[in-house]
Amino acid sequence: MALRTIRVQGDPVLEKICKPVKELTPRTKELIEDMLDTMYEANGVGLAAPQVGILKRIVVIDVGEGPVVMVNPVILETSGEQTGDEGCLSIPGKAGQVTRPNYVKVHAFDENMEEYEIEGTVNGKSHVPRDRSSGRTSLRGKSGRSAS
Repeated sequence: MALRTIRVQGDPVLEKICKPVKELTPRTKELIEDMLDTMYEANGVGLAAPQVGILKRIVVIDVGEGPVVMVNPVILETSGEQTGDEGCLSIPGKAGQVTRPNYVKVHAFDENMEEYEIEGTVNGKSHVPRDRSSGRTSLRGKSGRSAS
């Protein structure tokens, strides 16, 4: 697989609306593998496709329990609130206070386009996309590594 260039704050692609994935092609599978390799190389815990310049609704995360692939994620439910320091691979070298739901439930497809739901919090942080209404993905993480 290949490492992709992580787009940084100010890159217009990070503000664009992502398109849903309609089918899983070999090219999309390669993108997912590249995203995982890129995230691990950057010591991140999460990466969204726009962060590597691809306007597709794909997010990969790994908070230490193995990779999770979310294709076309939709937030179904949130509750509570938590605030903490977080970093983002698209804003290198910076961290800030971010308030997120304490509990999140998401519907998504995996790398084989099989439906699933994931819920809860991880290491005190919710690691799921937030901005479902615009189609943009936003992922932040914590655990000594930057994420986005």
